[in-house]
Amino acid sequence: MPIWLEVIFRTLSSAVILFILTRLLGKRQISQLSFFEYITGITIGSITAYLSLDVDTHWYLGIVSMVVWFLVSLGIEYIQIKSKKARDWIESKSTILIKEGKVLEDNLKKEKLTNDELLEQLRKKNVFDAAQVEFALIEPDGSINMQLKKEHQPLTPSDLGMKPPSSPEPKTVIMDGKILDDQLAASGKERPWLFEQLKQQGISPEQVNLCQIQGNGQLYIDLFEDHIQSSDVPDK
Repeated sequence: MPIWLEVIFRTLSSAVILFILTRLLGKRQISQLSFFEYITGITIGSITAYLSLDVDTHWYLGIVSMVVWFLVSLGIEYIQIKSKKARDWIESKSTILIKEGKVLEDNLKKEKLTNDELLEQLRKKNVFDAAQVEFALIEPDGSINMQLKKEHQPLTPSDLGMKPPSSPEPKTVIMDGKILDDQLAASGKERPWLFEQLKQQGISPEQVNLCQIQGNGQLYIDLFEDHIQSSDVPDK
């Protein structure tokens, strides 16, 4: 087999295996990965690249290495689920950075954060005064969460003794011009009702990019062609 053809075969095979292993490991955003999961992702990716290009290495050795890392990662996840002590040791615990409006400098140094970085994270949450913060902590994934002091928290309906009715989840009934019958049935509607609603607006399902039945029973419709006037900035 020509080398170029072998490289293509190895690359495609590695991509398929990597996709399968990633799906089996579960859905996580990059910001939610633990330190070990981050290392596992980098390592498996490096093995995949090595397997694709190093034609002098037996291809099955790379697959064995990928599978071993996959099994180790599964084992670590299982241990974390079963043992809180193991979970705390592997992922670490949350660390309080601000308490009652006071920055805890020792904890800040422990997490290798500067005051500038802490204030930046507060500003991203629309908080510009650290004195307004009841407490703030850094999570194992590196994100910072906080709670404002009572006097600085926005009013909610419960603060006013109100209990607004719950709003059902919107159901997407048309996507990319195709009717989603399962979502339509889940909303308690049928095709004739949907066709009638679209007919009243002079459109067909094929013209619809996205259509949702909202919690109040109203339709939200987004067309492929939205006839929006251009808002380009005029030339000076």
